[in-house]
Order: sequence, then structure tokens, then C-alpha cells
Amino acid sequence: MGGQKNEDSRATYFTLSVPTMIKGTCALPLFAMAFCVLWSLVFDFDASTRTHCKVWNCLPTISAVIGGFTPQRYVWRICITLHAPQRLMVAAGYYRFHTAVPLAARSPLYRSAALLASLLNGVEVLSLVGLSMISSTENYALHENLFICFMACGLTYMLLTIILMRWGRFCQHWTPTPQEVKSVRYKTGLFLFKLSCFALAVYLFFRHNAYCEPGVYSLFAALEYVVCVSNIAFHGTLHWDFGQSFVLGLAHQRQFSKQATQ
Repeated sequence: MGGQKNEDSRATYFTLSVPTMIKGTCALPLFAMAFCVLWSLVFDFDASTRTHCKVWNCLPTISAVIGGFTPQRYVWRICITLHAPQRLMVAAGYYRFHTAVPLAARSPLYRSAALLASLLNGVEVLSLVGLSMISSTENYALHENLFICFMACGLTYMLLTIILMRWGRFCQHWTPTPQEVKSVRYKTGLFLFKLSCFALAVYLFFRHNAYCEPGVYSLFAALEYVVCVSNIAFHGTLHWDFGQSFVLGLAHQRQFSKQATQ
């Protein structure tokens, strides 16, 4: 007497959660910035801190260290390129996040604002990739325009995200979770901090070009680092918005056979 028993089971090889993804995505530009600045200070100090004014400075700008020096520019380009796909995926995911509230079904204006926010986020990422691949030493005008686009889209996206979360989640049809309340609070603080630091950095940039004072360009560079870190921290608040949602998984369907012979 013989018989055969078939069982189907799914063996999962790995999954990737949003918190894990966002840690890796934030770590790449942070590492790239730290490596490029520190390497330049140690090995290319004079060249990286020199400006047309020829006055004393002790810190290089990010644009300087990722432009004409190696291996800095290669490390920066690799890290920014690797983190870009996840950022674009998040930009698309935020549209679904914003339109998950009841208000989205009743307000075309809200849905349009959510779409605009996602598009601005995507353009911000692509502009960052562009200014990373085209350095200021290769094409200053294009690099400058890409940087302006990156900052304008990034700041507008941040403001729209805060407005959308307050509009869609702090209303009578939706009770925000503690994580959402925390996310909005941190987003608001980081946006205002980044905007203030960026405005001061712009002032120092033009002051350096106008008066060529020692150390002013270093202050501008330091604020540039702060703006970069605050931008990364803002995008890191995704952790509270998406929670433990799994974004990637790989599974394989296997069939097991068991035979018994009597």
C-alpha cells in the first residue's frame, strides 16, 4: 500500500522594513559628506579651502570637496546614486500615505497638493543626483542651477508635507496617532531650522564674495553641513509615518513531497 502527500509552503529569504531602509538611505549621504570633508581636511586642505579671495579659511564647502578631488567625488557620487532609488520610492509612497485619509476622497485640492509634494520630492532627488554628477569645476552654471532647484524643491516639499499632515490628519475625520503627532512636530522644527540656517548661509556666501573677510567662507561651509544634516533628518522622520511596514520581500514557493511505502 502506498500514498503521497503534497504540502505547499512559502520560504521567505529576507524582508526589508521601512525603518531598516531609511537607516541605510540616511547613512549613505551622511557617510559620504563626513568622508569627503575629513579626507579633504587631511589630504587636500590648502586646495579645498582656497577661494578666489585668497583669505584664510579652515573648512571646505561640500561643492568644493565633491568637485575636483579624488577619491572624494567618487565616494560621493556612488553613495548619492545608491540612495536615490529608495528616495524615489519613498516619494511615490508618500502620495499613498497622504491620500489614505478620508479628506482625500472629498477634496481634489488636497489630492493635487499631495501629488505636487511627491513630484517635488522626486525632482529634489534627481536634482541632487545631477549636481553630484556635474561638479562646480566642470560646469559651474549648471551645477548652480541644479543646486537652486534642489533647495527650492526640497524646502517647498517640506512645507507642503507639514501642511498636508496637519490638514489631513489633524481634522475631525481623523485622529492622529502619537507617532504622527511626533512626526509633524519634528518635521516642523527641522524645516524651520533648515530654512534659518540656509538663509544665514546665503547671507554669508554673498558677504564673503563682497568683502573677502577671513573665516566667513568657513562659516558658510559649516552651515552647509548643518543644512545637509537637517535635510537628512527631515527625511528620516519617515520612520514615524510608515512605522514597521515592510517594503521589500523575497520569497520562493517550494513544494514538498512525502512518500510512505508500506
